[in-house]
Amino acid sequence: MKKTIFVVALSVAGFIAVWRFEPTAMGTTTTGPPAASAPSSPSTSAGRVGTSVTVPGSAEGSEFGTVQVQVSFSGSRITDVQLLQQPQSGRGVGALPRLREEALQAQSANIDTVSGATQTSESYIRSLQAALDAKGS
Repeated sequence: MKKTIFVVALSVAGFIAVWRFEPTAMGTTTTGPPAASAPSSPSTSAGRVGTSVTVPGSAEGSEFGTVQVQVSFSGSRITDVQLLQQPQSGRGVGALPRLREEALQAQSANIDTVSGATQTSESYIRSLQAALDAKGS
């Protein structure tokens, strides 16, 4: 009887360990120019009726990888959010398109984190806020 209780307890402990396992990123994918650790000055392109400005956000790391966004503005309106760096794997990778859509819709960094990808969401929001602060919005 004692052996049965011991085996069941070990099986439950092993099941819980596997159930709570989250894959970690093997590295970070850089999809744009080399990232700086702090936001740089905005770049402006004249040639359109409005002023178009592109501002990189800060590179924000977590245990799942680094997230860095680049925000494009037309006047004070956010027109695009592109990833300069992103995790290669993990649950957060699937959350990135949703975070982009929410940022475009909210026109700010005041967006919700994605359930199951909290750390990646928080890194995305911090990078987005850094770009907004650098632009002065």
